[in-house]
Amino acid sequence: MFRTPQIVLFSEDVPRAVAFYSQLGFTETFRVPTEGEPIHVDLVLDGYKIGIASVESTRDDHGLDPVPAGQRAAVILWTDDTATAYTGLIAMGAPALASPHKWLGRLLIAWTADPDGNPIQIVQRL
Repeated sequence: MFRTPQIVLFSEDVPRAVAFYSQLGFTETFRVPTEGEPIHVDLVLDGYKIGIASVESTRDDHGLDPVPAGQRAAVILWTDDTATAYTGLIAMGAPALASPHKWLGRLLIAWTADPDGNPIQIVQRL
């Protein structure tokens, strides 16, 4: 009945959000419009797809009232080295929300956020 799930994040600056996720290794797979300022862009990393949708377009085109900032959803990125990935994101200008720490005795987790404030969890198995 359902297939190919993805998450869509709302953004007040779609190009900025796309640039951020592209620096993390996501590849653009869809853009509307194809030229000029985008209102929606899909990106994929290792089979996981996220969309970045314009707050204005979501309101005007679909009649919704999206919340454009804050901790509404989290993007989870698995890695082999949480500490190095976290340091790299902070160097890119991402905010430091929680430094690497052990959780459940088997994971090393850190938290940062994208330019719109969506939390990003960086996690590795210990």
